[in-house]
Amino acid sequence: MRTLFHGEFRVAYGQLYVDSRADPDEGPEAGLDECFMGQRAGLCGAAVPGHLFLLTGMHTGAVPLTVELHETEPPLDTDGWEDIVETPFRTASDGTELIEWDGGGQVLDLPPGAYRVRYHCRGMDEARDGVRSEGEQVLDAYLLRFWPGPPERDRVVKETSRSAAYWHRFARQLPPPPTPE
Repeated sequence: MRTLFHGEFRVAYGQLYVDSRADPDEGPEAGLDECFMGQRAGLCGAAVPGHLFLLTGMHTGAVPLTVELHETEPPLDTDGWEDIVETPFRTASDGTELIEWDGGGQVLDLPPGAYRVRYHCRGMDEARDGVRSEGEQVLDAYLLRFWPGPPERDRVVKETSRSAAYWHRFARQLPPPPTPE
């Protein structure tokens, strides 16, 4: 296992992203609806190729985040995590970044390829719509794990919070993504 990022990461509007598109201005829009179209799981949107749309409970501020790369599927760790989802992810270029809502970011040393992603969340309800300034108590935390794998349908592994239930309902009500012309 290799840690690609560990620390606090700034979120705004309860959002952060992983993006590997060569030119994010080209191709499909990576908005909320577009990223979750056709999914059952609503915390990690993967419907736009090369892009992940990650939701947090915290509205604005820094959240503890760890991003890991595993050689094989890691054991499922549900202890201490209230909500867990899995989605497929395929890089769309040689470069992958962890991106803040306002565009700042951190390069992730993620080799090109097809992955399975598991997103773990804790404290989403406690942090819901909150604003956290530096030095204030941490309310929520997140873990994002990548490992090589074929594309499989997204799934909800564990659902405990009201926030996750809301976002799963949101995703399930969206239409499937448009088919390529």
